[in-house]
Amino acid sequence: MTSRKEYLIYKLSDEMKACTKINPDLFKEYDVKRGLRNENGSGVLAGLTNIGDVVGYNRLPDGTLEPIEGKLFFRGYEVKDLADAILKEGRFGFEEVAYLLLSGQLPDKEELQEFKELLIENMPLEHQTVMHIIELEGNDVMNILARSVLEFYTFDDNPDDISRENLMKQSIWLLSKFPTTIAYAYNMIRHKEKGRTLHLRHPKENLSLAENFLYMLKGPEFSSLEARTLDLLLILHAEHGGGNNSTFTVRVTSSTGTDTYSSIAAGLGSLKGPKHGGANIMVNKMLDYLKENVQDWESDKEIETYITRILNKDAFNRSGLVYGIGHAVYTISDPRAVLLKRMAYELAMEKDRMAEYNFMVRLERVAIETIYKVKGKGKTLCANVDFYSGFVYDMIGIPKEIFTPLFAMSRIVGWCAHRNEELNFEGRRIIRPAYKCVTEPMPYISIDKR
Repeated sequence: MTSRKEYLIYKLSDEMKACTKINPDLFKEYDVKRGLRNENGSGVLAGLTNIGDVVGYNRLPDGTLEPIEGKLFFRGYEVKDLADAILKEGRFGFEEVAYLLLSGQLPDKEELQEFKELLIENMPLEHQTVMHIIELEGNDVMNILARSVLEFYTFDDNPDDISRENLMKQSIWLLSKFPTTIAYAYNMIRHKEKGRTLHLRHPKENLSLAENFLYMLKGPEFSSLEARTLDLLLILHAEHGGGNNSTFTVRVTSSTGTDTYSSIAAGLGSLKGPKHGGANIMVNKMLDYLKENVQDWESDKEIETYITRILNKDAFNRSGLVYGIGHAVYTISDPRAVLLKRMAYELAMEKDRMAEYNFMVRLERVAIETIYKVKGKGKTLCANVDFYSGFVYDMIGIPKEIFTPLFAMSRIVGWCAHRNEELNFEGRRIIRPAYKCVTEPMPYISIDKR
């Protein structure tokens, strides 16, 4: 039997359905950019930055967008060039990229070594934080990470100080703490759920950040290729312009003058969403579904049939979305996906999983062709970074529960760089866009007459 309180909640939710309806025609009437997007799908310019540039098209004089091969720049350096140099030299590069994003300059050997030592020095967690992670209920690593970030505020002698020196100190502090917090949180959850021995391994001085994370997560049983691939993933996810949802969230909250920990916690909440950082999990779920249901992985026709059913909301989660295909900015290619696809091939060779890799390459091509066939070629589509990232994480031995936290572990450096810029450029103002209210004025009616 439904209680009066339960009925009230049902009634309120039903009324909410009615009061949240807005006539779509009003957006055009008032020239409102839904999702801060222009009619051609490009983002509305909301600010200027020196940090990152995401390039997926040329804007022609008549306002139309010309698709081009995607490019991503960190502080003016193309990420492909950075990644190629690091991979060619067979070394780890995330720390170098983090230094570049935070300072605007590439470090020399001595500066890079000192920066690495500073990160390792700050990686251990305070005893109180470790105990709180162990005692926390719940099995969502992103939520544990967000709560831990807010707790870091209490260990900062000057948490509200927004001077440049303190902002940089806080940036390095957070960059150092994220790997340890995520690894400990995951191991704590597995310990509680499956009765596993709780391993809290301490970071080692002679390991890179990527290696230390794998060591703290699962011990010394990881290959050099696994660690280098994770390092590349961290580089590719470190920054993606000021317009992506979580970075914009960090900039919006930073513009109020709030403390670093509150701002970063807000960014984590944004990243957690399935349309943003959580998209890689949806890609993996879709891939598992297709691998199970497509009988012949080498059949374009069978793959096309299932993709058509997904688009028609007749298969998988019935959302009509093909996860991992398409991007808000990139058109012909996502440069991150191109690099990751290359590393996925090497890992698949090492792990004897080439059949899955070949299936994914075929799926990427057929999915794009099928979307064009079903929906028309309104926009040039490509596989985005999420398409291959879940497959790569799985081959490295990283569980699904920390796919999105790993994204945060990388993006924290981009968030901090944007926060620092937001708080230091001249003429800054609180970010305050406008919403047009389309409700007609109503006369107040006495409660006795309702």
